[in-house]
Amino acid sequence: MKNYKLLLAFILLFSSLGANAEFRLGKDYLTISNPLPVKQDGVVEVLEIFWYGCGHCNNLEPVIANWSKKQDSSVKLTKMPVTWGSAHQLHAKLFYTIEALGIGEKGHAAVFTSIHKERNYLSNEESILQLLETFDFDRAEIKKQMNSFSVKQKLKRAMEITRQLKVQAVPMLFVDGQYKIEAKRSHSEMLEVADHVIALQKPVS
Repeated sequence: MKNYKLLLAFILLFSSLGANAEFRLGKDYLTISNPLPVKQDGVVEVLEIFWYGCGHCNNLEPVIANWSKKQDSSVKLTKMPVTWGSAHQLHAKLFYTIEALGIGEKGHAAVFTSIHKERNYLSNEESILQLLETFDFDRAEIKKQMNSFSVKQKLKRAMEITRQLKVQAVPMLFVDGQYKIEAKRSHSEMLEVADHVIALQKPVS
């Protein structure tokens, strides 16, 4: 009985130490040499850069969605598609078209399902049009939004940010445009590091 109590005490001790472990700059998260401008509004912005075709991004999606719902108004999660090559840029265009059509979460979920469960990789405009038509949009309206000035500008901006932040892998998180967090051991740890950096970025009350 004494041995059991001693073992339990050690487990509780090490669990406590693990929960209070400090993440370190330069090891668990990195600074950006050419950071993005930060809004001085007291809100910490977490930028998630992803690609629809990335398996890790697909697995992260429900985890980060759940994490985002638990944040208060002082934290804002923003998503941005990576734009390395033509395939990525096509999917980035799809992302912003979904936003323009106002089908946000449902549209993004449908894309991940199409690619990772149905093996429809949405590798051309025709396959994308067919997918978006399932949301009861007229093809002409979809094309109008897809080729709109707003979508083109957002795609251009995403390409600029991808280059500026030197994004080499996805998924990747950037906190206030200054700190980079890469996916290493697990998605949950990635978000724990994000929580740590967010706490550092929040203004002292």
